[in-house]
Amino acid sequence: MNRPAQPSSPDELGPGIDLDRLGRLLGDPGLAWLVERVRRRMERDEPLTGPLTLTTPTSAERAAAERLLGRAPRAGRSLTVRLDAVDTVLRRSGISPDGLAGAVTALTGPVARLADVREQEANAWQEAYAPLAVLRPELGEWADQLRKNGLVRRLARTPQAAKVLLTEAAAALRTLPADPAVSLPAFAATALGDAHALDDGTPLATIVLSGIRALTGFPDGNGAEWRREAWASAGLLRDALSSTVLTLGLRGTPTLGWMTDAGEPAVLTLRQLTHNPPSTTPRVVYVCENPTVLATAADTHGPTCPPLICLQGQPSAAALTLLRHLHSHGSTLRYHGDFDWGGLRIAGALLRRVPWQPWHYTAADYRTAVAATSLAPPLTGTPADAAWDPELAVALGELGVRIEEETVLDILLADLAP
Repeated sequence: MNRPAQPSSPDELGPGIDLDRLGRLLGDPGLAWLVERVRRRMERDEPLTGPLTLTTPTSAERAAAERLLGRAPRAGRSLTVRLDAVDTVLRRSGISPDGLAGAVTALTGPVARLADVREQEANAWQEAYAPLAVLRPELGEWADQLRKNGLVRRLARTPQAAKVLLTEAAAALRTLPADPAVSLPAFAATALGDAHALDDGTPLATIVLSGIRALTGFPDGNGAEWRREAWASAGLLRDALSSTVLTLGLRGTPTLGWMTDAGEPAVLTLRQLTHNPPSTTPRVVYVCENPTVLATAADTHGPTCPPLICLQGQPSAAALTLLRHLHSHGSTLRYHGDFDWGGLRIAGALLRRVPWQPWHYTAADYRTAVAATSLAPPLTGTPADAAWDPELAVALGELGVRIEEETVLDILLADLAP
């Protein structure tokens, strides 16, 4: 048995303990198994009474037990020692007036009660999550879930490491979403003092990205492209070229003017929008979720199509940059998306970032579309709210079918007619 250093003063040994005799008797290596089991009982506040049995003792362990008790143990394959008898020997011999508990403490050092250790650990973990308390209210549910789901414990292992991790995560999330958008390394350097703090695979990146999804409503996923767009949803860019947005009928730069005159869609990168945003502002800009709507509008209306922007799912940093620019310069944004829970989440994420008005995207529009669609697929997924029309979520739950944008394409194209 590996013993800790012996107590440094007689007071730490307990009154009257004869450490030399104790070391020769109970400290015999042949009784290490006995001392260790007694110590475990003391840690658990279990009584030091009754028998302890060693199933396959060595001859040295049998001899040590005989010297301790002053008699040979019972014959047999196992070795049984009664703790009451050991306690009596230690008290009557004067080796340990406080009996077995005092003797084990003198040999191995102070015994920490497991109940106390667990309480201290629980308090330390509670303190580790304290940095989450300063986050904005919309992250409250995410913070509560983080306390329960074990992710932080898996990543940090100890309360001390967890507190450092969550302090840094809170520092990052307090300043998000970034507006205007900024490169991810530059943000990490400014907010955390290390340009690589949010590199892929780090515990901090995992926690912050989880918080970003809660903040922006970005959907579940995996892979490098998903992570890039998830970061971009909070204005953090892995690069300025990968984030793009589809447009049709938009003017304001020579390239956009040429594409609009040709009746063709344009793909704008975040770099283009940052360095050279459109110089003109349309009165109304239509916004859709799916590329099919924009492609069909180009086929149907060509160069006469009014300004139309396609999110292609969750709003990218490029899309948000363009829409914010147009809104801030006076454009009214009119949005339509899929009538399903995912569509409501995308619309809600956009509404939290830039104001828009519904474009045939209300409860009344949904009910009309359902009535006109005989084979609509069933609605699946987790329900979501619709802040622009609370009755829309109610209607989806009631009718239980999904209506994709392609289903109401004729209605949308009619609005885009010159």
